[in-house]
Amino acid sequence: MRIIRTEDYDELSLRAAEIMASVVTLKPDALLGLATGSSPLGLYKVLIEKYRRGELSFAKVTTVNLDEYVGLGPEDEQSYRYFMDHNLFCHVDIDRERTHVPDGLAADGEKEPARYEALVRSLGRQDIQLLGLGVDGHIGFNEPDRVFHEDTHCVSLDPSTIEANKRFFASAEEVPRKAYTMGVGTIMRAKRILMVVNGEAKAEVLSAMLKGPIDPMLPASILRLHRDVTIVADKAALSKL
Repeated sequence: MRIIRTEDYDELSLRAAEIMASVVTLKPDALLGLATGSSPLGLYKVLIEKYRRGELSFAKVTTVNLDEYVGLGPEDEQSYRYFMDHNLFCHVDIDRERTHVPDGLAADGEKEPARYEALVRSLGRQDIQLLGLGVDGHIGFNEPDRVFHEDTHCVSLDPSTIEANKRFFASAEEVPRKAYTMGVGTIMRAKRILMVVNGEAKAEVLSAMLKGPIDPMLPASILRLHRDVTIVADKAALSKL
């Protein structure tokens, strides 16, 4: 596991984007595992600028996203499909047919996790999987639990996750209570993992992830068993180490 320390969020975004860009440069038809939320926003902005300067092309890239809220469609501004379209896909030369996000409006919600898992497996192992870190230690929407969940599944969101995500909604009551998410096994099959962590609010959980026991009650701790993990974190997030 490698840890890259940065002074601030802007440097974090630049360093993480350089890692993602190097994967696409070396393998133009790469399979990228992508994440949403506030942490990767700066990274995506840097990637867009690299594309606009002619330094990077996504024309042959395929993407799979970690998760999606149950009940939100692609036109809903709070959906993760909308997030990806408006914060990356619409600004680069990617083929939208090669971008994949769980279907929040799936007609058969019980079958959607298995459908998405089969899709991800059919595309092969992610060349790199981008992750953030939840305040409760979740990755994707894999919340603290008694066990690590292997495959894509539907999860009831932890109250701390709802509280953290309410800033994107008019109120906490509007935050969906369920989501589809890649399982820990789906994430761990990636060839490389890149985690971005910023801010003092993540310092305690990042320290526990790196120094505490490997425990499904802190899902991100499983990453210590992966052979190729890079964490890019600012000094505030690393302040407890």
